[in-house]
Amino acid sequence: MNSERLTQLLQFHEADPKDTFILFALAKEYETQNTLDKALFYYLKLKDIDPNYIGLYYHLAALYSEIGQDQKALELYKIGIEIGQKAGDFHAVSELQNAKVNLEITLGN
Repeated sequence: MNSERLTQLLQFHEADPKDTFILFALAKEYETQNTLDKALFYYLKLKDIDPNYIGLYYHLAALYSEIGQDQKALELYKIGIEIGQKAGDFHAVSELQNAKVNLEITLGN
C-alpha cells in the first residue's frame, strides 16, 4: 500500500475537488489497495462531475462486475460506448465493446 501517494492525491483533491484527473487517480489508487467502496465513491463522484470522462466507464464497469453487479457493469459499458462514439474515440469504444462482450460471454448472454 502506497500511503504516501494516497496522501498526496487526497491533498490535491482537497485543493481542487472537481479535478477529474485527481478523482480518477484516487479511484484507481483505492482500487489498487482493494478498498473498493472508496474506489466506487470516487468513480461515481467523477461520473457526477464529468459524465463524458470516457476512461471512467471501462474502469467503473469492471469494478461493478468485480463486486457482483454485472447488470450495472453492462449498462455502463453501453453508456461508455455511446459517449465514445459521439466523441469519436474509437479506441475507447473498441475496448468497451470487447469488455462488454467478454462479460456477456461470462454471463452466458
